[in-house]
Amino acid sequence: MTERRPRLLYLAFYFPPSRASGVYRPRATANRLTELGWDVTVFAAPLPFLYNAIGSVDEKLMETIDPRITLVRPDLNRFVWQTNLRDYSKFRATFPQMAQSLYTWGQKHVFPEHYASWARASVRRALRMHARRKFDVVLATGNPFASFGAAWLFHKLTRTPYIIDYRDSWTLDQFGEQPRYDDGHPAWRWERRVLNGAANSLYVNEAQLSWHAERYPKAAGRMMTVLNGWDVDTLPATAEPPPAARAEAGEHEPRFSFVGTITDQQPIEEMVEGFTRAREHSDMSAACLDLYGYFGFFRGSDRALRKRFAAADPADAPEGAATEGAGGDDEEPVFAPGVRYRGPVSKTELVDVYRDSDVLVFLNGGGRYVTSGKIFEYMAAARPIVSVHSPGSAAEELLRDYPLWFNPGSLDPADIAVSMVAAAKAAAGLDERQVAAARAYADRFERTVALEPLVRRLSELAGRRRAVSG
Repeated sequence: MTERRPRLLYLAFYFPPSRASGVYRPRATANRLTELGWDVTVFAAPLPFLYNAIGSVDEKLMETIDPRITLVRPDLNRFVWQTNLRDYSKFRATFPQMAQSLYTWGQKHVFPEHYASWARASVRRALRMHARRKFDVVLATGNPFASFGAAWLFHKLTRTPYIIDYRDSWTLDQFGEQPRYDDGHPAWRWERRVLNGAANSLYVNEAQLSWHAERYPKAAGRMMTVLNGWDVDTLPATAEPPPAARAEAGEHEPRFSFVGTITDQQPIEEMVEGFTRAREHSDMSAACLDLYGYFGFFRGSDRALRKRFAAADPADAPEGAATEGAGGDDEEPVFAPGVRYRGPVSKTELVDVYRDSDVLVFLNGGGRYVTSGKIFEYMAAARPIVSVHSPGSAAEELLRDYPLWFNPGSLDPADIAVSMVAAAKAAAGLDERQVAAARAYADRFERTVALEPLVRRLSELAGRRRAVSG
């Protein structure tokens, strides 16, 4: 008789085909556990929400999900996302004020998040599945943090141990570096509840862990740091020198690339001005900065961000440069001389972008609590990396020993320009040995390595659970 596989319930609202920034960690974790012989069931967002409510999908990501994973999509009450009267329920259409009052009461007294209905539906669905075949352990990732509440309630009803994974912080404003809510807000009560009941809680960097440990000392001994990482299925096994190093002298224009989602937290203007100044250098006059990714995470969030790019260097913008509303999905608008928007690229196709880039620009918002998962991918590409972020970013701890890091040390455009020129010069002189050294450093952050502490802990919990249940 073969031994029963350990069974995981994974509460991961943002899961492919979602393109939210936090989707890659759950994607990789579910695939890795399945590869190791786990029976994995993922509860994720309903597709109508991803396609119709927020319009945020990357359909090619679905092709990267192990087919052995069971994918369930519990219902979500899309009350706050309904803008068309035809979508209203009969009760809401007849009694709109009463419906709003009931919804607001639930946010204050039941669970303080718009995804609470998904959590309740998840618990109901999980209980039915658990009755037929028991789950050994639950892993919940946030945001949304209703997944934490669902894990806590499922534990209360079944005694199944759970781990919560803070991809983002719930009560900490990671960019403003201060509490997100006033004292007395129900989020504080719920966070204390789920942390005290959790077998472990995971954080993406030490600063994030320390902040939570200070506020929740009873749970501090069960807190773990589990770094993000890069995924071997989307990058080649080895890296080669950049195009500038493979070209004959004077025959290649330095190519800078930014890859990722552009948000309102990032120092856009400083990056554009720094690049513009760098192009004043004799070897950089034809340099280009290509931007790959989305403007914002949700439908309609791109307008203000495009405007910021267009206004970043108005004095030097060429005739026809992008302005508010310019640049459709099929265009490549120019925001400033040499700065081009290339549009989104699926994670499954990023290997070509990295291969064709000479220098990668790490544009990042936030400070000591924000690492950004993209930096691991950047290092694995083995390219010179120029930092454009506030000093003290959590990513600096990772980049400090990366051999091709160019750190301006500030957001002064003059300093950024100096680093960009130096990075372009370094790219032109890279040989295979230097590229291999950069990749060797990045290998310690390959996803299977980064996830090992979590895999060990899940295995311990599942083993204990199965031993008790016989």
